[in-house]
Amino acid sequence: MERGRAVPPPWRGPWILCLLPALAGGQPLVAGEAAYEEWQVTGVRGRAVEMSCGLVAAAPPAVVFWSFTPRGEGPPRAVAVGSGRDVVVAPGTGTLGRVTLRNGTLELRELRVAAQGRFLCQGLFPERGRLRVGYAAVLLRVLVPVSKPFVRPTAAAAAEGAAVALTCTVREGTEPLSFSWQHQEPRGGPSVSPVGLRGSGAELSLTPANRSHTGWYLCTASNEVNSHTSEPVYLDIVYGPDEPAISVEPFSPEQGGFSAGEREDVVLSCLAPSNPPSRYVWLHNGTQVHVGQTYVIAAIARAQAGTYTCLAENTHLQTRTQATIVLTVYWVPPGSPSCAAAATKGDEYVMLQCRWEGGTPPVTLQWRDGGGRALGDPTPSTAVLVLSTEGSLGGREFVCAAAHPLRAPGADCRLRLEVPDLEAASEVAVLEGGEALLTCRQRGTSARLSATVAWYDPREREVTQGLAKYRLEQGEAWLNLTVLDAEWPRDGGIYRCTATNAVGTASLPVRLRVDRYPAPPNVTISKLRYTRARTEVQLEWRTQGTGNLTGFVVQRRQTKKPLREAPSPWETAAGNIEPHSRDRRLGGLDPAVLYAFRVLAVNHRTAGHPSEVQTPAEPPFEAYPAVTGAAVAGMLVATAASLLAVRCIARHRETLPRLHDLLFRTAGPGAQEPVDTPEDAEAAASGEEETAPAPGEVPAPSTAAEPLSAPPGTAEDPPADVTITATATP
Repeated sequence: MERGRAVPPPWRGPWILCLLPALAGGQPLVAGEAAYEEWQVTGVRGRAVEMSCGLVAAAPPAVVFWSFTPRGEGPPRAVAVGSGRDVVVAPGTGTLGRVTLRNGTLELRELRVAAQGRFLCQGLFPERGRLRVGYAAVLLRVLVPVSKPFVRPTAAAAAEGAAVALTCTVREGTEPLSFSWQHQEPRGGPSVSPVGLRGSGAELSLTPANRSHTGWYLCTASNEVNSHTSEPVYLDIVYGPDEPAISVEPFSPEQGGFSAGEREDVVLSCLAPSNPPSRYVWLHNGTQVHVGQTYVIAAIARAQAGTYTCLAENTHLQTRTQATIVLTVYWVPPGSPSCAAAATKGDEYVMLQCRWEGGTPPVTLQWRDGGGRALGDPTPSTAVLVLSTEGSLGGREFVCAAAHPLRAPGADCRLRLEVPDLEAASEVAVLEGGEALLTCRQRGTSARLSATVAWYDPREREVTQGLAKYRLEQGEAWLNLTVLDAEWPRDGGIYRCTATNAVGTASLPVRLRVDRYPAPPNVTISKLRYTRARTEVQLEWRTQGTGNLTGFVVQRRQTKKPLREAPSPWETAAGNIEPHSRDRRLGGLDPAVLYAFRVLAVNHRTAGHPSEVQTPAEPPFEAYPAVTGAAVAGMLVATAASLLAVRCIARHRETLPRLHDLLFRTAGPGAQEPVDTPEDAEAAASGEEETAPAPGEVPAPSTAAEPLSAPPGTAEDPPADVTITATATP
């Protein structure tokens, strides 16, 4: 070391070269091959982070030294040094976290913010019997999770129209921070974003504030580590009272106010929206009579008529509003006049009756026509008017006017004499075989005269009770017709409902549409074959396509007919076959007759397209299995006898030397070793059995082809071929 020159600390240069004599173990050091790498790592305060020295996949360093420079400034500080399992952690590293070093990798647990900076790793890496110097710089960034925010309003309560702001504050958290706001109504409900409110970020501005801003406010703060939501803070907006609205029960409005009947209970209610809620005071003709939102007057008397005023007050804002109504008390009969019309027997006359009984004095009633012309003299409580049906009464309106000295204006009831007004569905659809319900109803009118209602079928015949095809059901103002077991197309068409009263006749057509069930899927015959006696056939089929079905039908007919004679008609061989069945055994056949068969799928009453027509195939030939079985049995017997003979020759080698040599010795190179023991003979015999068949094999006859009636892809599997091999022994 030269005097006057500063010597750099060991972590600033290749200090690790000084450790080579002690740590390298005599391994040569490669000069000029030092490698340098640099990368960034992000950690979260309080969690763990790992920093490797070089590539993770490479071998760990023989010697490693870690140093740290805070935030990239100032001199580096030693952190840890290690060689194999020997690790030394520098004192004072607790400010970084809990430091551990393993295989050259530095791990900081319970990471602290002070660990943010530049970590330098210097190490000796073994490589092919030599040591290579490596450097790695790790820039560690420590993130701080955002703390739980809290909300501060400028005021807990504010008057409507004032400016209010709410601020979201967090104690700590790595920037950038983002903020979002949620608003919840005072009585609960889902939290929603305060749409339309000005301000963003940590401050929410409510300018000007209105009553809809009342409620709970929450703030959510977020950064790239986490998100945290504050506790809700309640903001109260003070307003009102608005102008009061007065309601009266029972509700009897009239010009200039409301009215009530004497001795009747009357309820006066006042509503003036306000926060805090309004204080209500009732005044009768200027004198206070009640404090509260609702004022109940039990059995009201005429002396209690007059003006009623509701005063609403907001005690917080010291503001007041008021509303006034006029209440009139009458003694009139309850309800209103009622009108009715009825026809005499034979519909010669129509009688109009008007009634409104009770009251003091009684109500005076009088009939008038639609133009206001009086028809008869006024009468108390009841008025009757008789009209002849010879004239045109259809569509004319009549009014019963009621007058009372304590009631102005008077009440009335109106009647309009009209022909029956019918309503019915214009069209009714039903599937074949079902029940069709045709409904016909008279609409309610002001004067419903009794009418005669009837149904007519598509042939203009009146439908009466007792017909097997129909069912009639009748009520006071309706007549229903049910068509039983609807047939296509016989029962379809236009049915007509008619109603006749003293004024006229009305008619309404209803179309009945009888629909057939959708066509079922098509059917294909997959097997059709005679039994041995030719008096029965075995039939199998399958469906093609989609569609509902309720069963199958099998039909047959004779196929051989003279040329000039028409084909025999199809007859049902089997019906009502379950929808899940796909086969059927059919008997009762004449062996001398050639039949043709076809299958149809049925969906209730709708039959699908018939399958292709097929004739039965002949029964399969059954002698072939017996012949094959006999041949196989003979072969097995011959093979067993041959094995016994070979075993006997092998056991008596000296007695039968020629046969033994003939069987177990072959001339020339590669000849088989002699068989010395019976076990050798058995092994030789088994080896011969595994060899390929000798020439001269006779193949078994092939099986017969499938009958022509079987469709492609549905033939039965053919029998397996059997080969019988005969071998001659010289």
